[in-house]
Amino acid sequence: MDSGTEEKAWKTIQKKSRFTHAFRGLYVFWKTTLNVKVHLFIGALVVIFGCYLGISSVEWLAVVLAIGLVFITEALNTAIEIDINLTSPEYHPYARDTKDVAAGAVLLATLTAVIIGFIVFLPKILFMLE
Repeated sequence: MDSGTEEKAWKTIQKKSRFTHAFRGLYVFWKTTLNVKVHLFIGALVVIFGCYLGISSVEWLAVVLAIGLVFITEALNTAIEIDINLTSPEYHPYARDTKDVAAGAVLLATLTAVIIGFIVFLPKILFMLE
């Protein structure tokens, strides 16, 4: 087998295994991150609440993007923490700073989701109370 054929075969194997690796990453994320279960529970409550209140398509778009933003930042935070734990097992101030900034990104995403939730749901709740 010449090198061109080997390279093509290797690329095909790599393409097929990308999804496997991605799903394995989601499994690691699920197993190692307590907050993902909290976010999933709250996200499910928000979806149920959205169905109950009959939010519009545009509101659904904002809610789904907000929920997705929280999950994405939590996944990136987990990846950064795993990497820092591997590359800097002993305490180092830069390692702490890196983890804190990643956790801060999750906090910003969560606060953004809460603000979007208030914008979408508060007028409907106030209307129901009238």
